[in-house]
Amino acid sequence: MHLTLLVPGLLLPVEILESTTFDLAAPRLSHLLGRGRRRTLPDDALAHLFGLESIPAAALRKIGAGKAAPGEWLCLDPVHWQVGARGVTLDDPVRLALVTAESNALLTAIGPLFADWGELSASAPGQWELRLTRPLRLESQDLPSAIQQPIDPRLPGGADGPAWRRLLLEAQTVLHAHPVNRAREAAGRPTANSLWPWGFGALPKRILPAFDTVLCDDPVVAGLCRLAGLDCQPAPPCFQPAHGRVCAIHPGLAAAARTLDALAWRESLLDLERDWLAPALTACRTVSLIGTRLGRQPETVAFEWKRGDRLRFWRRPQPLTALK
Repeated sequence: MHLTLLVPGLLLPVEILESTTFDLAAPRLSHLLGRGRRRTLPDDALAHLFGLESIPAAALRKIGAGKAAPGEWLCLDPVHWQVGARGVTLDDPVRLALVTAESNALLTAIGPLFADWGELSASAPGQWELRLTRPLRLESQDLPSAIQQPIDPRLPGGADGPAWRRLLLEAQTVLHAHPVNRAREAAGRPTANSLWPWGFGALPKRILPAFDTVLCDDPVVAGLCRLAGLDCQPAPPCFQPAHGRVCAIHPGLAAAARTLDALAWRESLLDLERDWLAPALTACRTVSLIGTRLGRQPETVAFEWKRGDRLRFWRRPQPLTALK
């Protein structure tokens, strides 16, 4: 078995890495850091794994939901902007947790605002996609990398940026007054108070993955797998031996890395060590651990280990501060 294990949030900012890991023991990870081969990958690790330059998330989500996705699409997801010590930041959409009835009611109210640009529909509650009927020149930040980050008032940018910023202000007004949000606010739940455009593009014509099976429950990844004819299954809580080339996407560290919650990150890293790295280094012929740094300055690093690397005794295990 050949395992590629992608771990968003494995790389912490350098300024807090040492204080977070100085007394943390993860011998399997230290072994992999020391005896594996390190290389830097393109920042968009998911695109790299599927042989793409970028990820057209909107079109892929439609395909992942079993729907057709001709032409160009744009994700236009309802989100919650929160005000705190860091100013206005983008809350994790998982916390919004719109149910189908709420999502449909909000979409019905918002859709007419964007009718000049295309038709708005949902692939799942809280996941909206705009099928474009005219060319779009827009620059935005992917939603996963923007979570828990300060809102950039210059986004969306590009030639159509000013028009879209006005549209988003109109959408915020409609959302603020909507009965769904009033009910959520009265119940103490986060409101869908804005929209986030991202994931623009058409379906890729060709996908070149380097594996046979993918373990992940992300809808964008499901679309990639459907398009490539790959088997896609939900990621199990721990490593399970299989045949062939397997890619698993481990989400356990991402939330803690985004909020810089050192205690939660440490606990998640130990779970990764116990449940994935320890059995994988015993059962697999090769293990490629890909770690990413989240936020506005993303980075992706791979540590590649082969079974024969156990004999590289002159390469000593590395401390966890090597995760930088």
